[in-house]
Amino acid sequence: MSVVLHWFLPTTGDSRSIVGVDDRGGRSTHTDGAALREPDIEYLIDVARAAERTGFTGVLTPTGTWCEDAWLTTAAIARETSTLKFLVAFRPGSLSPTLAAQMAATFQRISRGRLMLNIVTGSDAAEQQRFGDWLDKDERYARTGEFLTVLRGAWDGPFDFKGEHFHVAGALAPRRFDAPPIYFGGSSRAALQVAADHAEVYLTWGEPPAAVADKIAALRALGYTGRFGIRLHVITRDTAKQAWAEADALLDALTPEQIAKAQASLRQADSVGQQRMLALHHGTRDDLEIYPNLWAGVGLVRPGAGTALVGSHTEVADRIAEYHDLGIDEFILSGYPHLEEAYHAGEGLLPELRRRGLLSGASK
Repeated sequence: MSVVLHWFLPTTGDSRSIVGVDDRGGRSTHTDGAALREPDIEYLIDVARAAERTGFTGVLTPTGTWCEDAWLTTAAIARETSTLKFLVAFRPGSLSPTLAAQMAATFQRISRGRLMLNIVTGSDAAEQQRFGDWLDKDERYARTGEFLTVLRGAWDGPFDFKGEHFHVAGALAPRRFDAPPIYFGGSSRAALQVAADHAEVYLTWGEPPAAVADKIAALRALGYTGRFGIRLHVITRDTAKQAWAEADALLDALTPEQIAKAQASLRQADSVGQQRMLALHHGTRDDLEIYPNLWAGVGLVRPGAGTALVGSHTEVADRIAEYHDLGIDEFILSGYPHLEEAYHAGEGLLPELRRRGLLSGASK
């Protein structure tokens, strides 16, 4: 089976440096001279078109108080693209499952079937509370399971359901396209169970292959039969020397004070996945290549996915092949800045993967 590659829409803003989040949830770059590219619709369309033009299947659009709204942004961009799919991230605690089913059905009509859904339960209690969500982590996952039950039920409705968190009667969301696939991530036991029960694609952040293999085994032990995906940044160039020079430049822009401040904020999250990211580098600039071509430098200041594949196009393709051999079929990649890096990956890495028979489709 070939792999599927997606790109990322930087709705927090973009830059030639790492874009992080400060302790108030605001956007910040980590190079004094690097201007923040505002996530206006014209720039995001440029990134989406670059991803489509170079052969990526879809783009992930994140969710959070520091992001532009994923639904509205991608609905606008859908009209400016023709084949690109949209992996829309949203939080099940912020809207009713019946409304989400209706929104998804409408999106499918507008885009002619190009929607994918990334369910984000939420990892930061402070951020959840900004949305009026005061449940603890296990309760949030329980609610997510009920949410997905109602969501799917509404697509095939009328659907009745009475649970601890949702009670609907006759939920219905007429659709004329296939239901969008459900992507879901999380590292806690509660998260893995929700994934096993409801997800079609389980997403993990980029960890060394042995840790990823353990997650895959844990999901399979719970009866999961779906596909697996991984979220990674990427710095891919014609030579390894060029790629590592780019990684070094990102690292050199980070001051010890910036790293310490970001790490203090990130340690407050109750996400098991976030804690696993932090454990890869322990908040220091030392020994950041935690596996051949797997670099943990992004996670020094950025929440969420904090690792990057760094190397020549051949080396990065080697790592993708290694993850694929474990059972990973979908790769969600990104890089700073996202417009230029889409072309570096699309024009260098994707042809190498096609040459190996790992990526279907003609060269673009």
